[in-house]
Amino acid sequence: MQKRGFKSRLTSSLAFILGLFILVFSPSPALAVNNPELLPDEVTPVVDLANFLPDLQEESLIQEIETFEADTGWRIRVLTQYDRSPGRAVINFWGLDDKSILLVADSRGGNILSFSIGDDVYELLPRTFWIELQARFGNMYYIRENGENTSILTALDTVKGCLVKGGCGVVPGLPREQWILTLVTSIVGGLVFGFAGTPRKPDQVFAWQWVLIISPLWGILFIAFGIGPVVTRTSDWLPLFRNVMGFALGVLVAYLSPFLNQSSASNSNT
Repeated sequence: MQKRGFKSRLTSSLAFILGLFILVFSPSPALAVNNPELLPDEVTPVVDLANFLPDLQEESLIQEIETFEADTGWRIRVLTQYDRSPGRAVINFWGLDDKSILLVADSRGGNILSFSIGDDVYELLPRTFWIELQARFGNMYYIRENGENTSILTALDTVKGCLVKGGCGVVPGLPREQWILTLVTSIVGGLVFGFAGTPRKPDQVFAWQWVLIISPLWGILFIAFGIGPVVTRTSDWLPLFRNVMGFALGVLVAYLSPFLNQSSASNSNT
């Protein structure tokens, strides 16, 4: 069971990194084609050409989008596609503008989700937010475990929640696989801190000068990669406490290792 859990966390972490790589180096959704015949005659905020959404779920989503637009003014539209795409026809069909958010779900690529964002939206939700949103909820492992419909609905709920509270710099919430990465970097940062502080002179207790010299390295590992992603995504104190303890443990292991080696060597000589 432990091996299965570790394998599952490892594949999830790899999926998150792979999703980020694909999204950074892949182009935005292709709207070069123009097939208006694929769109329905009646204007609706959800066009489910790929049948990712069950009928009841689609009806509920349409009502939620219309209510959200009436309350906030932000226009959310959803297009799912599989074989062919309406392309640029959706611009006139929905009248997309600077306050519009178009979610395109297409299972043909490595990531099911892509977005076309109006300029006004970027003032509240930067490009890094959308990259992380796609990587978290659109990767193949998330789809395999939760389904296309859950991916679409969860991503939309996240966007709506951030717009209501005035914007988000990062996607709220801390997945377990992402927290594990922050814990690992915290421990590595502690090891670097501890090795740097190891005494190098007979009368020295702690080498603070080396700690300060190498502070950019352990600071990036612990603060930027270990603490930053946690405090910006969740208010839960437990992941933060664990990362701090991981850093402290790394410091102790690295700092005490030379003394333990000297002690074991002296015992063996006697």
